[in-house]
Amino acid sequence: MSAIDRLHAAARRNVWLGRLAIVTRVLLALGFTPSGWTKLVGHRFTQLGPDTPVGFFFEALYRTGFYWQFLGAVQLLAAVLLVIPRTTTLGAVLYFPVIVNIFLITVSMHFQGTPVITGLMLLGSVFLLCWDYDRLVPILRKR
Repeated sequence: MSAIDRLHAAARRNVWLGRLAIVTRVLLALGFTPSGWTKLVGHRFTQLGPDTPVGFFFEALYRTGFYWQFLGAVQLLAAVLLVIPRTTTLGAVLYFPVIVNIFLITVSMHFQGTPVITGLMLLGSVFLLCWDYDRLVPILRKR
């Protein structure tokens, strides 16, 4: 057993970290639910006009139609998978690339304050992937 495997096993035995994983899953799911639903039903995500860089960006995404709704569907799917005990690992795997993209968008577009929130969501997502390390490592290791 490697040092990482021992560290992970010790972390999984910690009751407080287990509770933190549950709370993190719920909070991340709650974070994606309203924005995912808004996109899925085809509504605009922001009231900012296209005269601002952020408003222009969201307006361009909104005008893609199907892609806008696809983004919403993926966010909702990740949120649902995170709260169903059997699918939490799949939810964490799906959540990660979505929140990485959202975080990079908020940083590159210079959103005010939002990179802090999306950064914390990204950190929570990384925590969940680490929490599910034992389930992911067989997929990632060479055989």
